[in-house]
Amino acid sequence: MSRVRRTPLLASLLAAGLAAGALIGLGGAGTASGAVPPAPGWSLQWSDDFNGPDRALPNAADWQIDTGHGYPGGPGNWGTGEIQNYTSSPDNLRLDGTGNLRITPLKDGAGNWTSGRIETKRADFKAPAGGTLRIEGRIQMPNVTGDAAKGYWPAFWALGAPYRGNYWNWPAIGEFDIMENVNGINSVWGVLHCGVNPGGPCGETTGIGASRVCPGASCQSDFHTYRFEWDRSVSPNALRWYVDDQLFHSVDENRVGAQAWADMTSHAGYFLLLNVAMGGAFPDALGGPTPTAATVSGRPMLVDYVAVWTKGGGTTTPPTTPPPSGSSQLYLRTGAGAGDAQAAASAVTLASAGGGNHDGAPAGAQVFTSGPITRTYNGGSTQFDLFVDAGSVVANGQQVRVSYDRTGDGSWERVETYQYFATDPVPGYEHYTQARGLKSATGSHGNLSNGRVRVEVWNAIGNGPSTVGVGNQSVVRIPFA
Repeated sequence: MSRVRRTPLLASLLAAGLAAGALIGLGGAGTASGAVPPAPGWSLQWSDDFNGPDRALPNAADWQIDTGHGYPGGPGNWGTGEIQNYTSSPDNLRLDGTGNLRITPLKDGAGNWTSGRIETKRADFKAPAGGTLRIEGRIQMPNVTGDAAKGYWPAFWALGAPYRGNYWNWPAIGEFDIMENVNGINSVWGVLHCGVNPGGPCGETTGIGASRVCPGASCQSDFHTYRFEWDRSVSPNALRWYVDDQLFHSVDENRVGAQAWADMTSHAGYFLLLNVAMGGAFPDALGGPTPTAATVSGRPMLVDYVAVWTKGGGTTTPPTTPPPSGSSQLYLRTGAGAGDAQAAASAVTLASAGGGNHDGAPAGAQVFTSGPITRTYNGGSTQFDLFVDAGSVVANGQQVRVSYDRTGDGSWERVETYQYFATDPVPGYEHYTQARGLKSATGSHGNLSNGRVRVEVWNAIGNGPSTVGVGNQSVVRIPFA
């Protein structure tokens, strides 16, 4: 569900969908399956099974409702050319009393369309360092096909947290389209958006996508399970898309490059969205404009559940640790936090750079986060003393990036990347400090109000792993009183 208009570059992607999209009858309605199913080996981080009375709105503790034709101050028509007005009316958006969320596009007597769109309050869904994030929904697309379906655009997707409050930083912040469909075609599309627009490593505005026919019953006539995985346990890191447990699309870090990957993965995380748009660049690309006079009103997308799991590497986001009272020293800790020193010394491993050059762009980084922090900027500069070692490996270089989020909203107002430190091939810790000098710095310092500090450490060069001392060893001194 890209934030900008798609272009005729979609032709090659759409061809697969059209070939697979034999226009079928309405078929059965499908039913809710009840509670979120177990996922052996995974840890459930968040879910909603949409149980509740008929015509109730989604749980306000978990979801916020988007209304109108765009975000305040953002691009018009939600950036995609879609024509509907999103509302909070139960006619467009409601629980159905049988365990489903219903999002229903409606056309009034004057030909105006309304529909529904919601997004999670949480915007921190992220793969843990060294682990995997799994986002899944069981969904029945609007049960309409052929000319009657022209303009229907249901979607289940995720946007990078920094999009909130900005609305003009797409696609660098990342977009994962877990399930998209247009015009009632019996296919699911999975798409990655990243980099710059137009063009860039993700080929915007189209993105990197793939599609396939839904297994068994059509996408429109029954429920199917749509899953997305972000895997940080493999090198290169990878993204994967599934329908009913069948893999149909994947993209890894090497395909888009270190900088674009870092831009879309190094922020606070993602929020999830569910909506049914009407018209816009994607459905229009199949021969629009859409919708047409033949498009029928009132066919809902049904959502049985949405859930987020993680596996390996800890929790869905690095746990934060408040700094010790009155201190500006943040020790890198086991468990991905940064705060007061732990009693025992330990170490974490930095993945090999694999012979690549990741100078300035975190790749396979260990991430340490501290917060919430409310402090006054003292006019100084960041200092650090990191214990690093590459053993007997020759030509390894560790690098650090320190970022400051003043208000804890996921926007990193000050980002400092330091020159990498080439360790010697003699086992034993060496001291990597700010004396290596800044490679780059963006933004400026300011007071922290419930803010956060993030420290990323990775191998910028070399062919072997290395280690960073944690617990009571590596420390970052922030310029705040």
